Amino acid sequence: MNIINSPKKQKVTLKKKPKVSRPSNGQPQRTLGPISDLERHLPPEWWKTLFNSLYLKTDGDVVENNLNTENDINILTRVTGINPDDRLLDLCCGQGRHSLELAKRGYRHVTGVDRSRYLIRLARKRAKSLGLSVSFSEGDARHFKLKDSSIDCAFIMGNSFGYFEREEDDIAVLNNLKRILVSGGRLLLDIVDGSWMSQHFEPRSWEWIDKNHFVNRERSLSSDGKRIISREVITNAEIGVMADQLYAERVYSLDEITAILDSLGFTQIENHGNIYSHSTRGQDLGMMANRLFISAKAPVKKQITAPSTSKLLTTVIMGDPKLPDRVKKNGKFNEEDFETINQLKQTLKSLDDFQFQYLDNHASLLSQLIKSPPNFVFNLCDEGFNNEATLELHLPAILEMLGVPYSGAGPTCLALCYNKSFIRSVALSLDVPVPLETYYTPSDQAAHIPHTFPAIIKPNCGDSSIGITQHAVVHNAEELIDYINYLNEELPGVPLLIQEYLEGAEYSVGLVGNPGKFEVLPLLEVDYSHLPENLPKILSYESKWLPDSAYWNQIQYKEAELSDEAARKLIDYSQALFERLECRDYARFDFRADLNGNFKLLEVNPNPGWCWDGKFNLMAGFANISYAQLLEQILKAAKDRLGL
Repeated sequence: MNIINSPKKQKVTLKKKPKVSRPSNGQPQRTLGPISDLERHLPPEWWKTLFNSLYLKTDGDVVENNLNTENDINILTRVTGINPDDRLLDLCCGQGRHSLELAKRGYRHVTGVDRSRYLIRLARKRAKSLGLSVSFSEGDARHFKLKDSSIDCAFIMGNSFGYFEREEDDIAVLNNLKRILVSGGRLLLDIVDGSWMSQHFEPRSWEWIDKNHFVNRERSLSSDGKRIISREVITNAEIGVMADQLYAERVYSLDEITAILDSLGFTQIENHGNIYSHSTRGQDLGMMANRLFISAKAPVKKQITAPSTSKLLTTVIMGDPKLPDRVKKNGKFNEEDFETINQLKQTLKSLDDFQFQYLDNHASLLSQLIKSPPNFVFNLCDEGFNNEATLELHLPAILEMLGVPYSGAGPTCLALCYNKSFIRSVALSLDVPVPLETYYTPSDQAAHIPHTFPAIIKPNCGDSSIGITQHAVVHNAEELIDYINYLNEELPGVPLLIQEYLEGAEYSVGLVGNPGKFEVLPLLEVDYSHLPENLPKILSYESKWLPDSAYWNQIQYKEAELSDEAARKLIDYSQALFERLECRDYARFDFRADLNGNFKLLEVNPNPGWCWDGKFNLMAGFANISYAQLLEQILKAAKDRLGL
């Protein structure tokens, strides 16, 4: 959504400028205290962080109420006359209650879109547990990406309209719905009755949420009389204040929303009577108390004949399996590498919008690119040109020189991320925590011994865990010097990093898309619990490339179980790095905690491993996203960015 899905909440902490806060592990939060002007303290984009588990707690009496959901869908199906084969869009779907109810009733093509990452993940989990097929994705209601004229009926339920600061953004939402609806497609808006609400809202209320939590609410009209500003102070009876949050909603009268729809070309605009919600607690219904149920028909569109061939011819550039590769086992492509490539090719065949061809002969690669520049390149050559990791940036540089559009990071980003000390500097400038570290070059006369052990030694430049073996973690000065000498022989001339060894949990964050349109995959945690005690808990070279090592099958991966605040912190760090480093289309960010639980950045992977059994696809699997869907999301993110 992007608007979000039911009217409410967000948290604010006391600073010179009000700042949104979230509850953290049951700890009390600071509040704003008495406020004479709610509007002055309202964050302009409150909806970005409000809709989380706390929202479901405060509003659960209405938005987790099966009776309300069933009544809504009864009206929806009656008014629109939809049938099980229609393509349906539930915009601002929240935790997916309306989408899932439709799927239960046999509707086979339901898509849910919402701005809240938390609610989309919850919707996917519920769909999976119920065995229902619904496509849920994260997106902004103003510019979510669905094909033109691809939806028969679109709806915004649960009063999820009017959250933006500007009315122009609400109109952008309706314009986007007009775009994706077929000619004469049905639109349904379930929104607050603005005329009634502006006269009857409760200025103050007090309500127990459950046996341990209660919420105090304040409401007021904005200075222009067009929005209702709400404040909630949520308190745990034993701990104290959990959140002090502000949110707002623009209130449209029936005449006002009708006029807007009419100006956009919608026809047969009709209000089907005011809707009243039920509450399991029977108390403050807030902005859900009295709603309009408005239907309309999308404008008739000119018929455009599609071209006979609509698939995008896509050239996949990969590493050269005939050349040596010093990263891989025995310095060459192995059986498991060929199986990974085969899995990729078979999966790509299933993507309807693309036609693929492959380039992996690096001896003739440049001449082929110059002679016949591709329409679009899916760049999966993370081995680098001629399978040299230091030449990974050269292929995108060549593609740019030839004017060939391609997926993934550009040469500057790849160069920066290959050098870990550069990434450390960028991270520090963004206030992203990093490990304590000493930079060491082979020309140094003596190593700077860290103050504390254990420490980990790694090459400053490189990827795929080259140079990071089970002996990279050292516990005293003697081991430190021995491993430095080993790396100087194995990787002559390569600067080294001597870092504090972080012994807490290790996490990965996966982003698909580009700034403003990110899909955040469920966070991954590395499970070292099955590793023998004598081995350091690291993702060493052995764990990635040596099937016979003790690391190979003992390290496992699982979906991270973090508080909302902890997950948000890692995601915020990752998004900031993505934007500053100019990553594109997809990227992975690895973090590890120290023994006190403080997260620190390990690595940025701008073109992370694309293999079917790698971290990135595992994270997608946690969200019930298939390997094919993940690859398609990456390709579509690149297409959207490039305007193809």
